[in-house]
Amino acid sequence: MDEMTTSSAALDDDGKREPADGKREPADGTPEPADGIREDADPGADAPAGRDRTIRGAALLATVIALPITLLVAVLAFAKLAPDTPAPAPSPSASTARAQSTAPVEMAAPALAERPATVCRALLSQLPQTIRDLAQRPVTAGPEQNAAYGDPALTVACGGAQPTVPATDEVWTVNKVCWHPVEETDVTVLTTVDRETPVTVRIPRSYEQPLQWVSPISSAIVASVPSGGAVPAGCRG
Repeated sequence: MDEMTTSSAALDDDGKREPADGKREPADGTPEPADGIREDADPGADAPAGRDRTIRGAALLATVIALPITLLVAVLAFAKLAPDTPAPAPSPSASTARAQSTAPVEMAAPALAERPATVCRALLSQLPQTIRDLAQRPVTAGPEQNAAYGDPALTVACGGAQPTVPATDEVWTVNKVCWHPVEETDVTVLTTVDRETPVTVRIPRSYEQPLQWVSPISSAIVASVPSGGAVPAGCRG
């Protein structure tokens, strides 16, 4: 009688047959991987569904709260870094205009010969409406030979006798016109000494640097009053 063939499977301690390859099936019935290493189950699989919803809700709430704060910080930072809007520059009339009377300024109007009268009319037509910030005002007499500006009034008188200038006196050339200054109590009197018909400007002491005030008047004189007279040495270029 032939011997019985030895079974390829042995019994384990529990009386269960072990596989021939020595690998034992897991207790939960799932097959053993070929390499014998089983991966852990998904750790999140056993997490309760309520806890997952709580975590997601907390994250959403944190996002909703953080977004407006981030935007506010960005706006404040931009406002701080942005340059300030410059204030509009005041107009010259608002910043430099003087309060002044519009009443006529009292001035004498001596009779002039025909030639000086013609020259003076030409000068008055060339004078500006304003001298710096002084507006022109009416005069009580001789508007064809007199003009006034501002309050206190700066006056311009055309015609009259040629001034006598001592050799030691100073003369000043402003815009190609030579002026002889005389200081009085409350005014500086400037008279042309190089023109066919003299022009006299009286500038109140409250207006500083009198030569600056005759600059636009000099330009009008050059355009309308011919050169002439006994020009002092200090005015000869």
